[in-house]
Order: sequence, then structure tokens, then C-alpha cells
Amino acid sequence: MKIFLGVFLLVLGITLFSLGFLLVDFPQASGLRSFEEFSDYFSNLAKKKGGAYAFEALKRAAVPSDIDMHLLAHVVGDILYAQKGLAGIKVCTEDFRNACSHSIVVGLFVEQGEGALSKIAQACYQAPGGSGAYTMCFHGLGHGILASTSYNLEKAVELCKKTGTPQYNNEESNQCISGTIMEIISGGGHDPGLWAKQRPKYFLQDDPLYPCSADFIPRQARYLCYLYLTPHLFEAAGTNTWTPTPKAFAFCDKVPLADAGLRDACYGGFGKEFVGFVAGRDIRASSVGNMTESQLKEVYEFCLLAPNKEGTSFCIRGATNSLYWGGENDRRIALKFCSLMQDSWYQQGCFANLMGAVNYYIKDPVYKKEFCKEMPQDYQKECREKLL
Repeated sequence: MKIFLGVFLLVLGITLFSLGFLLVDFPQASGLRSFEEFSDYFSNLAKKKGGAYAFEALKRAAVPSDIDMHLLAHVVGDILYAQKGLAGIKVCTEDFRNACSHSIVVGLFVEQGEGALSKIAQACYQAPGGSGAYTMCFHGLGHGILASTSYNLEKAVELCKKTGTPQYNNEESNQCISGTIMEIISGGGHDPGLWAKQRPKYFLQDDPLYPCSADFIPRQARYLCYLYLTPHLFEAAGTNTWTPTPKAFAFCDKVPLADAGLRDACYGGFGKEFVGFVAGRDIRASSVGNMTESQLKEVYEFCLLAPNKEGTSFCIRGATNSLYWGGENDRRIALKFCSLMQDSWYQQGCFANLMGAVNYYIKDPVYKKEFCKEMPQDYQKECREKLL
């Protein structure tokens, strides 16, 4: 009886602590509007209560549309690294598309430089999330490497090459380079002035696909480079407001037809960005998982702006991958996205891509079996044959 009572009190204590963990200080976040206000609030919360606490509060915060949740999570992650160092990755969560683990490895590299690469690799093995979390950890590292090289993209790419391993087919290096591309396009937080000075060197008016088309980008890294190039293509089309336009899509037609995989990535990047655009830049798993049918249709309609069926199909694939996010998001939202398409050709391609993603990221046979049961009846046999 005493043992039972002790266990009961322990469980009750944990429950009450958890409730307090979620509620204390949280109401103070109401009334904030700008990214800077949210950044200041959660920075102070992380310093006072700890980075892990601030992450939990951020996961549940009511945030206005167009607040970049990934960057906001980086703000908290930077403080977590200052508090716990490399050990902070053990208390990270995979929410905010791995922003926490990104902050940890960036902090270590900025602090210790190239000599920290082996430590970073070991830390990335502990990154939270699905089977893709390890390599995605190196995407975050790419941001820090570019900043540490004073935004010299060529030097950053050479450093990223040193992270690749045969075990993962150099995917660490490819992801790292993708992080440098994302950083040169829309980063600059470490030194805004220097970033603004260096950035124009890597975006050529006569070649909107540069730097992905540059010789210094390794061939095997170009797929992810094109996947993250989309924001620059919007700029090249003359808009900085993320307004979907066929003109931006058209740049992907300049990728040679022989490079089908790279055309896939170029068009697919639009689908990836459209999910974030429609979701108001709130990429939390809970928010993406609750996207409405109207929002999903809007993503699909944006993909239809591509100048050809190939482009639309690849855009849909990119959107589906973004919704599923390596299995870290609720799979039902990706299933719902594919199901709403009236065009059978696009729908078939959407489901085929989703089945491929599940097969790549998920090893659990029970998960795969349940997934196939949730597929529309017409696709269940194909799903079982591919996954089971």
C-alpha cells in the first residue's frame, strides 16, 4: 500500500509539475506582434527558466501569422547552447524543423571552428527526431560555417565537404552545403552588414540558378541546393512578398532536361515554400498538422501555376515532403493533401511520392501497415506491395 501511495504521489507530482511547466509565465506572451517582440520575450524566458522550458512554451504559443517560427526557435536554441553547451542537444526537441539541434552545432562551430567537426558529428547522432534528423543536423551546421567564413560561400562549401562520410553517402556534406545556400539567401543574423555586402556576389542577374549552377557546388550537392534556392527565384522574378507567380517557376526550365533530378528539386522547392507561406510561416508540427482543407487546396492551386505538368507534379512532391517532413509530422495531413486532388495523374504521383517517403524514413512495420490502411481504397494494394 505504501509503495502504491508513493508511486501515486510521484505521478501526481510529475503531472502537477508538467502543468506548471506549461503555464507559468506563458500568459505574458499575449499582446506581442513583431518578430523582435517575440524574440525578446522568449530570450528572457529562456534565460530565466532555461532553454528547454522556453522551447516548451514556444511550442504552445499563440503567434500571429508571418512570424518565422524556425528562426524564433533558433533564438531560444542559441541561449540553450550558452547554458548547456553541446549537452544541450539532449534536451532539444524536433519541433520547429530541427531548429534546436541546428543552434547547438552552430554554436559549437562558431566557438571552436573546424576542430569541432568530429564533436559535432557525435552530437548530431543524438539530434532528436526521425531517421532524417542526423543528416538534417548538418544543414544547421552549414548556416554557422558560412557565417564563420565571413560569408565566403566557396570556403564554406570546402569546409562542408569535410563532414561527409561513406556510411551516409556524403549526405552530411550535401545537407551542410544546403544550409550555406539558405544562409546566403535569407540569413545574415550573425553579421547583417557583412552578409549584405557579400550576398550580391552569389546572385547573378544573367543566371538566376547561380550559385547552384556554379562549378564550386559539388554535383551531388546540387539537388538540395536547388531545393533551397526558391526564395532567390522569387526575388529574381521581381517580388519580395512571396507572391506565387509563374515567372518564378519559369527559371526552373533553364535546368537542362537531361538533369531531371535537378529540375525536380527546382520545382519541388516551390512546394516546400508554399506550405510555409500558406501556414503563415508557422512550421510547428502541430500547426502544419492542423492545416485546413482550404489551406491545402491553396498550396495545390499555387503548384498549378507552374508552366507545365512536370513542374506542377514536382511542386506537389515538394509540398507533400514538406507536409510529411520525414515522418515527424502527422502523416494524415499529407494523406489529406494527396486525397483532395481531382486530377488523377497528379493524385497518383502525390501518393506514390508519399509512399516512397514513408518507405525511406520509417522502419516500423506496424506504422507502415497502419499507413496503408489509411490510404484510399484504390491505392491500398499498391501501398502494401511497396511497403510490406
